[in-house]
Amino acid sequence: MKKTIFLLVIAFLTTLSYGQNHVVVGAEQTNEYFSILKNKRIAIFSNHTGMVGDKHLLDVLVENKLNVVAIFSPEHGFRGSADAGEHVSSSVDEKTGVPILSLYDGNLGRPSEANMRKFDILVVDIQDVGLRFYTYYASMVRLMDACAEFNRKVLILDRPNPNGHYVDGPILDMKYKSGVGWLPIPVVHGMTLGELALMVNGERWLPASRVCDLTVIKCKNYTHQTLYRLPIPPSPNLPNMTSVYLYPSTCYFEATPVSLGRGTSLPFQVYGHPNMTGYSFDFTPRSIPGAKNPPQLNKKCYGVDLSHLSDEEIWRKGINLEYVIDAYRNLNMGDHFFRSFFELLMGTDYVRKMIKEGKSADEIKEMWKEDVEKFKVQRRPYLLYEE
Repeated sequence: MKKTIFLLVIAFLTTLSYGQNHVVVGAEQTNEYFSILKNKRIAIFSNHTGMVGDKHLLDVLVENKLNVVAIFSPEHGFRGSADAGEHVSSSVDEKTGVPILSLYDGNLGRPSEANMRKFDILVVDIQDVGLRFYTYYASMVRLMDACAEFNRKVLILDRPNPNGHYVDGPILDMKYKSGVGWLPIPVVHGMTLGELALMVNGERWLPASRVCDLTVIKCKNYTHQTLYRLPIPPSPNLPNMTSVYLYPSTCYFEATPVSLGRGTSLPFQVYGHPNMTGYSFDFTPRSIPGAKNPPQLNKKCYGVDLSHLSDEEIWRKGINLEYVIDAYRNLNMGDHFFRSFFELLMGTDYVRKMIKEGKSADEIKEMWKEDVEKFKVQRRPYLLYEE
């Protein structure tokens, strides 16, 4: 009875707030997956974005007497407040008493055998942003591999990809595989986590060609052209949709001395450096929650404010390397501008070389055009939603 009332309330609020064409995420469709979870020991991979209406998935499962025995938490922690890459200790959820097992406690997301034997099925419910260097998908894939090895089922409650309307960037050269590049996919892959997981299975991308026992609960009223606005910021430095849309173009500053606005109210929406010249715009990074020690801390940086760009202007360019090229030429630091992390983010070695040779952003993008078309064909069998 409780379950039925809950579903009716969700359906009513959905229709009332958004109309009939509102996207219904996988987690909201409890009638599709409660039966799968019945009498199972459940682990969930989620964080603060795993909301079902106004309740967290964890609370919904516990309230409905489903046996949640563990929570796997990603980068930024279960509550989503830790810095990028910050060590996050395992703990216990105060509200439910369920143990939280951090995937960012130093072991790069590989659960121990003891933790794998605690559960029968892993439920994945987390909001991704569709970029190769955003770490949530990589944590999911490592969990898929562990589940394949220990014969555990995986249930993905799918959510839309806010950057799902296009594909852009080079396919990762696997010699640059790292925590910020785990699969041979473009920077902007345009897939949901459910679709990506199906592709991991279908392409045999898990070690030893393992295949995971996988079920995906699809979103309703979603296509790849649906411009889905995130109801909750997915991590501390992606506070709004402008930051999410600019992220594929400004993240590369992480591998340079240039600040991309961490420690300000406009992360990933500005860039600058104390020695950049010719700009009247300035900002000063400070130590704030989610950016405790940002680049150029407490130094006045001169540069560019991109936060005023319209969504359409950002989408028109896709990945836009003009910003990195501008800062590179302005600072005139030569080899001191790029760090080795640049190749890990970019996924290939020719971009740095072409920038140093004076090539334009358009000339560089032409280099990965074939990668994009190849990947679109390769991913097609795994798409759950209309292109």
